[in-house]
Amino acid sequence: MSHISLMHGWVPGTIQAVTAVVLTAGIGWRSSRWRTRRLPAAAAIGAAAAYAGHWFTVDRGLSDEPAPVALFLWIACAGVAAAALVLGWRTAQPWRRGAGLVAVPMCVLCAGLVLNLWVGYFPTVQAAWSQLTSGPLPDQTDQATVIAMAATHTRPSHGSVVPVTIPADASHFKHRGELVYLPPAWFTRFSQPGDGPPQRLPAVLMIGGQFNTPADWMRAGNAVNTLDDFAAQHDGVAPVVVFADSGGAFNNDTECVNGARGNAADHLTKDVVPYMVSTFGVSPDRSHWGVAGWSMGGTCAVDLTVMHPDMFSAFIDVAGDFSPNAGTKAQTIARLFGGNAGAWAAFDPSTVITRHGPYSGVAGWFTISSDGPPPPRRDLAMGDSATARLAGREAAANPSNQTAAALSLCALGRTNGIDCAVVSQPGKHDWPFADRAFASALPWLASQLGTPGVPRIPLPTASPPAPGGHTPVVPAERSTTGR
Repeated sequence: MSHISLMHGWVPGTIQAVTAVVLTAGIGWRSSRWRTRRLPAAAAIGAAAAYAGHWFTVDRGLSDEPAPVALFLWIACAGVAAAALVLGWRTAQPWRRGAGLVAVPMCVLCAGLVLNLWVGYFPTVQAAWSQLTSGPLPDQTDQATVIAMAATHTRPSHGSVVPVTIPADASHFKHRGELVYLPPAWFTRFSQPGDGPPQRLPAVLMIGGQFNTPADWMRAGNAVNTLDDFAAQHDGVAPVVVFADSGGAFNNDTECVNGARGNAADHLTKDVVPYMVSTFGVSPDRSHWGVAGWSMGGTCAVDLTVMHPDMFSAFIDVAGDFSPNAGTKAQTIARLFGGNAGAWAAFDPSTVITRHGPYSGVAGWFTISSDGPPPPRRDLAMGDSATARLAGREAAANPSNQTAAALSLCALGRTNGIDCAVVSQPGKHDWPFADRAFASALPWLASQLGTPGVPRIPLPTASPPAPGGHTPVVPAERSTTGR
């Protein structure tokens, strides 16, 4: 049962079919008064609920991909079911009342299933149950246990996930508990007496999407299995990974900036990074630190790296936006920065890169969906500067166009010394896509950060120019981690 898919197969369709039957029974045909007055009123309430849901998703810019029509249909059905239950309660037969009572939560469940199909948040029944019940994460243990194992050089067969409470003394950012992945090699990195200083492993800061918990990369993004597979192929060695809290709450979209919604950027750079160095002994050297993120987290990965090249040397941006995005540019400035355009510019990656000038020793991997918007058309002779301007104009007009965003930021980065590549792979904007993208990019990131025993892997090289003047992108190859 734990492996039953919520993304494919029989479960979503069966639940929706049963709900349709129960809803029909709960509403019924009833009397002429019911059909001509109360049922139309219930339908109007359902339509209003669907409109409100549509307005919310558009106004908040929840995704670059349009929400499926079925989502709003089930929201409407939930509104109709609730209204019909109230309006027809006194005249309904007991069995119809029961059907109406059951229809309301079932319609809400169906809307949730369609929403999940859209974003891929819960791939399986087990993932949904673990999240809703706060069940244990893969490889989860406690901090006292891992410290004791490290002290006795007890090396586990797989990595360990440790819940941590990181002080926010520097940022004063109100955040939730965070998590750290320790590869098997971490437990034996402490040298025996006389062997010299302990080995310091590289570290990666991992950030999720707009609506998130620190555990999302592990529950929905399969990151622990990806890291364990990589470590198994490299004698237990992998980067130490911290799954940080960039929001403080599930619905607090900070875009990893310092602003009206909290000092998220300061928390990630001034609280999390020093804590990882002091508590888990990771390398403090910027050449051994990277950032990886999906969707909003991808935007954060680019932004944090270009703003703090003294702290991070590499990033993975999986379907990130052109800049911090909380709606239109005006809405973003108002919502995130209290209307301060100067504060917005300080966190806009393009502005930051241009102001900084040439970088040294910084590299990035952009993953875009080959099923997403096509790249902007350009002349084949155009260089990085012209490409950055052209794609930048399109990305600025639509900040959620991740294809244009990646092309623009990578081209601008290359003109300023950032080594980068834009890699495409099939899929839509959901967690399964993020899972595959991270698995593909992890070997490169681990090698870029100097992970011991991992040979250097270059970025993918550009493919020949595509016919018709489209900007070439590179197909992603499958990871060698056995996934």
